[in-house]
Amino acid sequence: MAAHEHSVSPEHPVSSDAMHRHRRRAVVAATVGTAIEWYDFFLYGTAAALVFPHVFFPGAAPYTGVIASFGTQFVGFAARPLGAALFGHIGDRVGRKSTLVTTLVLMGVSTFLIGVLPGHATIGLAAPVLLVLLRVVQGIGVGGEWGGSVLLSMEWGSERRRGLMASWPQLGVPLGLLASTGMVKLMNAVSGDGFDSWGWRIPFLASVVLIGVGLYVRLRVLESPAFTEVKQERVRVRRPVWSVLRHQPRAVLTSAFVRMSEQAPFYLFITFVLTYGTEHLGLPRGDLLNYTLVAAAVGLISVPLFGHLSDRFGRRLVYGIGICCTGLFAFPYYGLLDTGSSGLVLLAIVLSLVFHDIQYGPQAALIAEGFGTNVRYSGAGLGYQLASVIAGGPAPLIAAAILKHTGSSTGISWYIVGCSAVAMAALLLMPRREPTIEAARRPVAASTDAVSAPGEP
Repeated sequence: MAAHEHSVSPEHPVSSDAMHRHRRRAVVAATVGTAIEWYDFFLYGTAAALVFPHVFFPGAAPYTGVIASFGTQFVGFAARPLGAALFGHIGDRVGRKSTLVTTLVLMGVSTFLIGVLPGHATIGLAAPVLLVLLRVVQGIGVGGEWGGSVLLSMEWGSERRRGLMASWPQLGVPLGLLASTGMVKLMNAVSGDGFDSWGWRIPFLASVVLIGVGLYVRLRVLESPAFTEVKQERVRVRRPVWSVLRHQPRAVLTSAFVRMSEQAPFYLFITFVLTYGTEHLGLPRGDLLNYTLVAAAVGLISVPLFGHLSDRFGRRLVYGIGICCTGLFAFPYYGLLDTGSSGLVLLAIVLSLVFHDIQYGPQAALIAEGFGTNVRYSGAGLGYQLASVIAGGPAPLIAAAILKHTGSSTGISWYIVGCSAVAMAALLLMPRREPTIEAARRPVAASTDAVSAPGEP
């Protein structure tokens, strides 16, 4: 196939209408694919809270089973930086599109296999071991997904609308949460008492259909113009992961820690709340799933809204407001939950995710703008996914341990406040730069990592 059929570049210009068409296609491909992968990832979190303690860790004390189940969930988070490094390298060397096709398949296959995995009663200890291995594969897939999907969308947009363009793939979170929670709720109603034995498997098996849809959409999209220009300018980096760690360690680390107030509370708000609500407060499982569905639906509006607002008022200002709101809401959140009142519990869950979205909307552009195009997949992906190890993964485990030892949510609220304080410090320390290709060329051109054009020094 001719080169101009694969990319849009100054050497192969297209009409304005064609550019808009390619841009819409890129946004849809990024958003749909990301929604499918987050469907798979959130589905595991919901099952870890409601089902896996009984299916894969039977006979353990309730607290031990919950900790073991959330422990397998953490393994997936720990694997995400590995995925970010692996696919970041491929994405910065080969391209965004082909990398995203690979991550989608990897995630879908592992999720499907979890759906057919026998429980502890059938194959004994091999069941949780295989569950952990499949969770690792899930983590690697998601670790490589985020950077590529965000960049595919953002790099097709104009610089004035980076916040909005990068926020569209972020819609994968509420879409994935909506779809996964909806499927679990549906199967909970359909299967009744059989949910713990077979009903929970159907949402995992349905992933294979979604993967087919995602592949169809992604295979039709063109490579981003920004990466195409990097290839033509011959400023790709031979070892992008090493280069970004060597030249921009502060940008990587602050990108991870700025997510402390977003990611750690988020997994308390959507995963641990199911355990806290059902086991500690005695609230109906179905009601909690309904409230999560409402909150996820609100996110379909709030995520792009705050991405757009960051274009108008600045990424740091909008993000900082989100950090403050999350920290201030830490105690009222559990206060509302502890009432057991349907309306107040719904209010708590919805507000918790709105405050999350104030950060999540502008977050993709905030992080990605800190890196040049030729190392952006690696740098943004590493920074984003390292937060999985320090924030998202440990959060449910820490919350469960606090609740077990204190019997109160007070310590969990202080944990959220602490996460917010760390995130605010990271936000203030983030490097203030928005590199272009030219800016990105300078720090690597003098290193052995650069791939120079013929005749260049």
